[in-house]
Amino acid sequence: MKKILIPVCMLLVIVSISKAQTKDIAYYINHAPFKMDPIKVPAFSDKTFSIVTYGAVNDGKTLCTEAFAKAIHACSIAGGGKVIVPAGIWLTGPIELESNVNLYTMKGALVQFTKDHTQYPLIKQPGSKTYTVKSPIYGANLENIAITGEGVFDGAGESWRPVKKSKVTPALWNNFTETGVITTDGKIWWPSVDAMNGEAYLNDLKSKPEATAEDYAKTRDFQRPYMFFLYHCKNILIDSIGLKNSPKFVFYPNRCNDLTISNIIVYNEDWAQNGDGIDISACKNVIIYNSMVNAGDDGICMKSSGGKDSLQSELENVIIAKCNVLRAHGGFVIGSNTDGGMHNIYVTDCVFNGSDIGLRIKSNIGRGGNVHDIYIDNIKMDNIVNEAILFSTSYDDKAVGKTSTENPITKADKVPHYHDFHISNIVCSKAATAMSIAGLPEQATHHLYFEKIQITAAKGFIGIDASDIDMKDVVLNVPAPIFTLTRCKNILLDTHPIE
Repeated sequence: MKKILIPVCMLLVIVSISKAQTKDIAYYINHAPFKMDPIKVPAFSDKTFSIVTYGAVNDGKTLCTEAFAKAIHACSIAGGGKVIVPAGIWLTGPIELESNVNLYTMKGALVQFTKDHTQYPLIKQPGSKTYTVKSPIYGANLENIAITGEGVFDGAGESWRPVKKSKVTPALWNNFTETGVITTDGKIWWPSVDAMNGEAYLNDLKSKPEATAEDYAKTRDFQRPYMFFLYHCKNILIDSIGLKNSPKFVFYPNRCNDLTISNIIVYNEDWAQNGDGIDISACKNVIIYNSMVNAGDDGICMKSSGGKDSLQSELENVIIAKCNVLRAHGGFVIGSNTDGGMHNIYVTDCVFNGSDIGLRIKSNIGRGGNVHDIYIDNIKMDNIVNEAILFSTSYDDKAVGKTSTENPITKADKVPHYHDFHISNIVCSKAATAMSIAGLPEQATHHLYFEKIQITAAKGFIGIDASDIDMKDVVLNVPAPIFTLTRCKNILLDTHPIE
């Protein structure tokens, strides 16, 4: 199968952006519209540990899993330092991080994760009652960790992901179907029979609460891992590396604090199923700075689940600055799971070019929650396939929860509640729809503030169950009707009510 490469154009763009910086991370923290203390950045001793010393061979054929593990552990027990990955191709199974370790990939280093799925153990991740596949890069309950340098990590995603025929060219489809299996309707290619039948295997295990890792073996191909998964870690730096070709989400930090992501490239093909770029889940004190994403699903996404106290937000204090998103389902995304609540998010000085949706706020009854105090400023968009700005409370995710609004809403229903969004200085030169804002009859989307917005689109403003929307200096270059409103109230354009 043809090797997936990060396009040279993406490398050139991010290099030029780095050279042209005028606003650093400290600037954005100091100018955030909410109080945010400086993010704690990890510090390391000057000790170095090369993976070559521990037996790694850079021929792209010799499995280096044990060498990575030995080097990382030696570094950690010595009090920390830098684990060096020299230039070359390093084939490996999962890499498990340890506290006080900076995994440093030198220029010209390619860490190639193996396509042999038996090398990925089935583990019980924290908080899980069932077995899941260990991620290619994994860390749990760690502190003071980093992955830095100029190397690239390849997750061998093509050996894991299903492919929809409708998403790829005929030539690429023929390339895939030389191996693997195809569903009876001819619409989806799977890498293996176990992958195609994995959901049925999992359903069978629901009646076996004492099932072992061995029982879950046939689900391994179906349970695609996140490429880079961190759980309950703190003081984290991810800088200047490339992450590409993931089995599922590329980078998924969950319940982490003090996380800095800077100068990285995240690349999945646009047909990569569930191939989200960066998904920040229930984390606090995060900055994503000067980075570029091309994804098969959402580009840069905020998620939040599992809150025990409805008055507290599981995700808060996040800044996304000077980032570029190319192909993706959404440039900046919130949801779909927002039931843990989120607030204090600042998105600024970003470019979205070619994404399906520019600003994508999505959830549904069953996984919705309180989302507020969101600030989005100085965004340039072009070639947006659908909506430039979307608020949706009926995201089509039937496997997760209810999407019907017919039943009375209770606290347990986890209802999407979007309010107090401040969106300004947005320019979109091309979109199918300028704005689509939908709440629920029982819970309107409300108190949205738009200022200095210019959008050229085929359709205008569509509002359903929305209220208290204030628009100042908003120009929608669209054909009539500019506004289509259903069960909306207090919609103002330059202080004039829109009926």
